[in-house]
Amino acid sequence: MFGEILDWMLTPLLILWPASLVLTWLVAQSIADKPFDRALEDNLLAMSKLASVQGGKAQFNLPAPAREILRADDDDLVYYQVLGLRGEYLSGDKDLPLPEDETADFIASGKTRIRDDQMRGQEVRVAWVYVIPSGPPSSLQAKPVLIQVAETREKRSRLAAEIVKGVMLPQFVVLPLAVFLVWLAMARGIRPLNQLQERIRARRADDLSPIDTLEVPLEVVPLVKSVNDLFSREREALAGQKRFLADAAHQLKTPLAGLRMQAELALRAGTSEDDLKQSLQQISRSSTRATRTVNQLLALARAESDGRSMPVQMLDMAQLVTEVVRDTLPRAMERGIDLGYEGPDTKDPRVQIQGSPTLLSELVRNLVDNALNYVPSTTERAGIVTLRVRVDAVGTQLDDVLVLQVEDNGGGISVAERELVLQPFYRSLGQSADGSGLGLAIVAEIAKRHGAQLSISDVDPHAPMPGVCFTLRLPRRLEPS
Repeated sequence: MFGEILDWMLTPLLILWPASLVLTWLVAQSIADKPFDRALEDNLLAMSKLASVQGGKAQFNLPAPAREILRADDDDLVYYQVLGLRGEYLSGDKDLPLPEDETADFIASGKTRIRDDQMRGQEVRVAWVYVIPSGPPSSLQAKPVLIQVAETREKRSRLAAEIVKGVMLPQFVVLPLAVFLVWLAMARGIRPLNQLQERIRARRADDLSPIDTLEVPLEVVPLVKSVNDLFSREREALAGQKRFLADAAHQLKTPLAGLRMQAELALRAGTSEDDLKQSLQQISRSSTRATRTVNQLLALARAESDGRSMPVQMLDMAQLVTEVVRDTLPRAMERGIDLGYEGPDTKDPRVQIQGSPTLLSELVRNLVDNALNYVPSTTERAGIVTLRVRVDAVGTQLDDVLVLQVEDNGGGISVAERELVLQPFYRSLGQSADGSGLGLAIVAEIAKRHGAQLSISDVDPHAPMPGVCFTLRLPRRLEPS
């Protein structure tokens, strides 16, 4: 940033400096021309008084001393020319260029003009005028006498150069001084940022404490607050990861310890066939539980990944739910639970929703698995699990929210535990159902990724078995990330 600011400040200055040099030279030329142009006009006025008419002919008498004074210039060459009434040569330098054709009004006005021209290969400044010579009125002709005085530009160029030197030479001192002062001011102004940089570099890799905003410039406070906010989110994420790893290690340790114990029992000498068969059954159950825990850990990690990388497409929610019901129906029948679906048929345009098929399928499957695990079913009272899909409306917008419900007639979830059951590895006390405590956490995370609202309520609060209803309000279109 320091180098970029210096570049933006000094580069225009270095570009404009040569331009100012050219502009100063042009202004100096204009200033240098003015006094010498006045001298030319004075000479021209003095010479115009020497023109006269005698006998119908123009006369011009320039005394020798005056001619010597006119030519006496140590620096420049001076030329003059006088042409008569009919354009005939009267005096001076014959090869002095003539002015361009002038209008009759200008010739009659007697005004002096100045132009740039060339004389014998040199640039000259020329002053000229048309004058009516003195004499009898009857002798005057239509065309006045032309008088020209020319001078080379040596004195003018030298004066312009002196002006440029007087203006530009101080800049050779001022410009480096200005650059140094700018650099000094920038270094002093950016010093707090350097100190902030050093404090951040001196931090340990695991130090995510907030940066003190009292020790930074006011302009940088919003940036530091944003960094502090990032640190806060990183602390929360790291704490969550640590809890997750600790809980995952604990959940995996139990089935792995069971596997080891049953394997040791099976390897003991004198183990009967019945004991060996029982140990193998325990090993099978423990490995199944460990596999399910690992799969759910992977599902939770996938659900917690950055939502921007989530593959999204339009899908038929009714078809997705019926497929999950079809896949889990054998397990429901094995447990004697009535598993059913209520809602629109597949291919209904009202149940089209934007989302990730993999994650939404995992969401529905975990809700169904949770219900099948915790809903008791007996011959006296059969367990019932019902999945519903219906279109809901919000405000004046119709068909913009899709509602998914998974309802059962089990023991329900107390109000105090409805937030806790959505946390990883949480399991209600007194529950004997096999599980890892990850299913509902996966549901909550996938719902969050899809911008859905998840709520838990009783089916019949006054019944001994109130049941539980999980309701998800899914927006049919995801908001852009």
